[in-house]
Amino acid sequence: MSFLSLLFGGGALDPDKFEVLDKNAFKAAIRNKKVQLVDVRTAGEYRTGHIGKAINIDFFQGSDFKSSFEKLDKGKPVYLYCRSGSRSRKAARKVLDMGFEKVYDLQGGYMQW
Repeated sequence: MSFLSLLFGGGALDPDKFEVLDKNAFKAAIRNKKVQLVDVRTAGEYRTGHIGKAINIDFFQGSDFKSSFEKLDKGKPVYLYCRSGSRSRKAARKVLDMGFEKVYDLQGGYMQW
């Protein structure tokens, strides 16, 4: 693994634990279900609009990010999104490293919603 990959979280995520869903598949997955839907954008971005019952856990908040995710059920899937898909991919890596079993990411982020 290159230095840049280590620094910026490069490399492939385990396809058994991580999946990117297009807008329609993401909508279908979260529709009429009680899911762990997390917006990893900043609080300001979240206030300008967010998906349904998403909770806001800001990717940039370090220890607060981790402690907020620790309150979620690691055995249930987590549905993530950010503005464009970059932060949520990085967040997915962190969440999977914390022991979560399955993470779904919205392709293109909230901009595609």
